[in-house]
Amino acid sequence: MSVIIRKGIREDVPVMFELIKELALYEKAPEQVTNTVEQMYVDGFGDNPIFGSIVAEVAGEVVGLALYYYRYSTWKGKRLYLEDLIVSEKMRGKGLGEKLLEATIQQAKDDACTGVMWQVLDWNEPAINFYKKFGTRMDGEWINVHLDF
Repeated sequence: MSVIIRKGIREDVPVMFELIKELALYEKAPEQVTNTVEQMYVDGFGDNPIFGSIVAEVAGEVVGLALYYYRYSTWKGKRLYLEDLIVSEKMRGKGLGEKLLEATIQQAKDDACTGVMWQVLDWNEPAINFYKKFGTRMDGEWINVHLDF
């Protein structure tokens, strides 16, 4: 199987959005997806993009996505925040997630970040075990806080 890992482009947005909806279904929260393809065009490929993306392509089809943005830590400086790492269900277990995460880590290094951060649901044992292979640190002290509008 030939895999191409590359930066996401505007033309990838519709399939990126389908992968996002597939993840929401897996996480038992499909009704929480309120984003749109149109908004992703603006936010990722408009005049002032606020997210970046890396995709995994197999046989001309995008089957994986790492969507990220930059944040700033007063203690650590510039950090890359991995919002989502998604591999379509039909392609899981083939090493695509590893390739996407490695490319994301490299992106952070190329951009002089001091590290990469992300979240994982506490019940998602396959993802937790996957991330542990990279020597990650799971921080149970912090509580997620949200303010929605």
